[in-house]
Amino acid sequence: MKNIISLATFLILPLVSTFTLAEDSVTAGELFIEPPTLISLGFEWIIEGDDNRDAAVALEYREAGHNDWIQGLPLLRIQQERSVFDQTLDYTAPNMFAGSIFYLDPDTEYEVRFTLTDPDGVTGKAERQVSVVTRAEPEAFSGGRTLHVYPLDHTGPEEKPSYHGLLQAYYMAGLGGDWSRASAARVRPGDTILIHAGVYKEFNRRSYTHEIDSGYTTCCGTTWDGTYYLTADGTEEMPITIKAAGDGEVVFDGGGNNVLFNMMGGDWHLFEDITFRNTNIAIEAGMKNIIGAEGIMVKYSRFEDVATAIHSDWSGSRKFYIADNVMEGRRPPELMGWYNIPPWNEDPDFEEKRLLDSYYAVSIYGAGHVIAHNKVTGFHDALDHATYGMPDGYPNIPRDRMPVSIDIYGNDVSNLDDNCFEADGSMHNVRVFNNRCFNVAVGGMSPQPVFGGPVYFIRNVVYHSPYGPVKIHADPAGILYYHNTYIGEVRQITPASNLHFRNNLIFGQERQPATLAIRTYTNYSSSDYNGFRVNPDTENAFSWNSPPREISVDYESPLVERNFATFEAYQQESGQDANSILLDYDTFVNAPMPALDEPTRLYDPAEIDLRLRRGSDAIDAGVVLPNINDVYNGLAPDLGAYEFGKEMPQYGPRPR
Repeated sequence: MKNIISLATFLILPLVSTFTLAEDSVTAGELFIEPPTLISLGFEWIIEGDDNRDAAVALEYREAGHNDWIQGLPLLRIQQERSVFDQTLDYTAPNMFAGSIFYLDPDTEYEVRFTLTDPDGVTGKAERQVSVVTRAEPEAFSGGRTLHVYPLDHTGPEEKPSYHGLLQAYYMAGLGGDWSRASAARVRPGDTILIHAGVYKEFNRRSYTHEIDSGYTTCCGTTWDGTYYLTADGTEEMPITIKAAGDGEVVFDGGGNNVLFNMMGGDWHLFEDITFRNTNIAIEAGMKNIIGAEGIMVKYSRFEDVATAIHSDWSGSRKFYIADNVMEGRRPPELMGWYNIPPWNEDPDFEEKRLLDSYYAVSIYGAGHVIAHNKVTGFHDALDHATYGMPDGYPNIPRDRMPVSIDIYGNDVSNLDDNCFEADGSMHNVRVFNNRCFNVAVGGMSPQPVFGGPVYFIRNVVYHSPYGPVKIHADPAGILYYHNTYIGEVRQITPASNLHFRNNLIFGQERQPATLAIRTYTNYSSSDYNGFRVNPDTENAFSWNSPPREISVDYESPLVERNFATFEAYQQESGQDANSILLDYDTFVNAPMPALDEPTRLYDPAEIDLRLRRGSDAIDAGVVLPNINDVYNGLAPDLGAYEFGKEMPQYGPRPR
């Protein structure tokens, strides 16, 4: 399989060597395969021409060795959409197509076929076929050495080779004082360091100690800042693994320090079954324009009393795997937004309560990351792609510095000041799907911004989000909302481009007048086959603000304001949601509207059931979306995140 595609680099297929000047016809250019994840694949196809925007790319796929092709979602047409924001962003997307395949099997070879069509004609190779292997779940290398680590005060039997403290095993010697950086690494690719039960905490990191002072020792811990600097490199096939031995809980306690593990100089490390506690940043893996790591992997671990669990905003970060962890921040057990808006600023203690004590659980930038099945509570943000700013080197962005092909799925998050999930600062094929988001103050899901897209929000649930289930800001482009259940009004801070809604449930909760208030620079943005709950007694039930209808796109002129008092007027006059329907909260098994007079309340997901009630008009009311809802009950797919009669998804850590 390895000779099919290098998983460490992008594959660039043969190109058309020269482009012809084109207007309405299309010229095929480069096809790029992005870094595979475990269950998804992402692609980009550069084109020229197609000024009238009627070209299309059909996608089909199959597991290698199978005969029948399976239809996927068509690639999204991207046509030089702009993102401009506050002297920080000024980005124009290429002329291209991009898109993803979902719900694949890990470590499996797939064949993918693309067909480019245009009524006005196609120049160049219109059909491409590639083979790609999805990534395997990271595991400790079975053929490496095993090193045993025990707490400093351990006195019982020890498995050999044994060391006291992680640094003594990781480096040839774990010395203190001036010698703390002198030793070369002992570990090598493929080694597994088994950490035996105990609390690993520096006794007094401010005590300057030394190997000649027999009364004290820092042979086994850290010095001064209390940080473990791990700087050896594993490989993707042979990571360095730091794993609990299985004889009891393993706790690394930072003693209130700033960074517990600094991984910016160490590629391909796997942490498993470790508890990280009492620190500001548990794992620091990269800093923008400085340095960072590839292949940081954390699974089945706990983060307690931390301000940030995992961070990297180095553009070269690639293929992180953060899965099946529990992350507990320091926010108090009440919902409180940070932004100076109602209802939060009506609290007399707002200025004190808005202050951060935990920032984000995870914030990482780069390509090929997987953030899956984590349980997150008590942070400002939960799971983010780092906002970052303009991609490196724009407009000539190196392929290995593009933030693309990222999966965020199966996560269960609650009690957040701001956002559950952010696709901020990303370019193409970020996939946020099958997540549950309860109790979020200022916006459940954020594309702030997205450079071209697509970013997919699919089958997510947001409940009790007073400001609304989405936060659209900084002129994002290429956002697809499919099959979400959103309790709360959808509105925007800034306009977006190339924005599309299908098969969602969007329910007004009487905090804003309009259930759906769209502002878009592009008249090819669209919405249909959704279910809405309209707020009663509102004079503005919907709005759809865009350029004049005879203009496809306009980034310079003011948008035409179009407000509609009723759903019927919106359907007739906007040209949107012709096949959508009106619903109310009785469509759910048990999900009342969140209480207006209890904005700080934390709802228990176990007490709210957002599945569809038998007989709901949302059943069979959707449209078929290939690869997203191919398997459905009844006559057509249902609206919202849950297909009637199917089992609930697994949110949070999976059973082993």
